[in-house]
Amino acid sequence: HMGFVTMGIFAMNQEGVQGAIFQMLSHGLVSGALFLCVGVIYDRMHTRDIDAYGGLVNNMPKYATVFMIFTMASGFIGEFLTMLGVFRVNTWVAFFAATGVILSAAYALWLYRRVIFGALTKDSLKNLLDLSPREKAIIYPLVVLVIFFGVYPAPVFDATAQSVKSLVTNVTASINS
Repeated sequence: HMGFVTMGIFAMNQEGVQGAIFQMLSHGLVSGALFLCVGVIYDRMHTRDIDAYGGLVNNMPKYATVFMIFTMASGFIGEFLTMLGVFRVNTWVAFFAATGVILSAAYALWLYRRVIFGALTKDSLKNLLDLSPREKAIIYPLVVLVIFFGVYPAPVFDATAQSVKSLVTNVTASINS
């Protein structure tokens, strides 16, 4: 996902740089949240082996929900805006970036299906408890932030629009001189 940041900056247009900034914010929130989700399950099972899991939705529905939110919140707004900026500069690069988005969504869905869904067949998973109050206190604010910025990205764009416009204008002018 950080490749989108690089692409957006190198596009050096309003959309690309705004998308890069939003992607950095989104990546910081979502990556941190996904590491927390891995930590929650690792704390209970002491393994990161995907094959050790399956059917967690049966015993851990709250965990399954927040894990789904973070898995699907891959920074679509930042990626789309970055690709729009890159498309204006080079359509082939934008095409390959879009292919990367599709592959990223595919592996995220594959991971989610393997870990969360399916029959709860392993005895080691049958006694797992859902999110503790401490885990909820840490994870739920991230859920709120991810959903807020996913639905209403305007505060980020409003806060950075003037600086980005100035940056793009100055860099473009210095390149062309």
